[in-house]
Amino acid sequence: MIFSRFFNHKILLSSLLLSCSGAVVADTAAAQQQFFQQLSTLCGKAFAGKVVKGNASDDKMRSQQLVMHVRECSDTEIKVPFHVGEDRSRTWVITKTNTGLRLKHDHRHKDGSSDKVTMYGGDTQSAGTAQQQLFPADQYSKEMFTANNMAVSNGNTWLVEILPGKSYRYGLSRQGREFMVEFDLTKEVTPPPAPWGHP
Repeated sequence: MIFSRFFNHKILLSSLLLSCSGAVVADTAAAQQQFFQQLSTLCGKAFAGKVVKGNASDDKMRSQQLVMHVRECSDTEIKVPFHVGEDRSRTWVITKTNTGLRLKHDHRHKDGSSDKVTMYGGDTQSAGTAQQQLFPADQYSKEMFTANNMAVSNGNTWLVEILPGKSYRYGLSRQGREFMVEFDLTKEVTPPPAPWGHP
């Protein structure tokens, strides 16, 4: 199982953090910096994707054209709109923090206003690698999910993986639920319009 392999890797890295924190802090910074830089090299480019892991609730998404667009990049933040057909409501936001990387989901309506469930996500808890990072749901997200009758999502961990020149993967995993979409980095597509609520 794809996610099982990732989570076993996470446990190993967490153990290393406890046993040799000084060396791992340096390794963490290096791995996450390399990951961020690899994503930055895609800035301005768009790629088509497909659902590679999911369930019946993802059938509608499977039938749509899926496009990611690495649209806005700075030294500390990268915004990646994820377009599902004509739905331009989703933007992944990856930010550098003092302790690692943060993933947030910016959800908007057509008029640009924020959805009631938005800016959820979490921070890295381990070094990850230059290719892959995991983001367990943070307390803000758990409180938002609970308040909106979505407590089942409190156990979410999101994954972002970059295989340079090959693929970009975004996924989530929790008890009883796994989802992943994969984008082909070998072939660029025409960048889509701006996501809702963004200039």
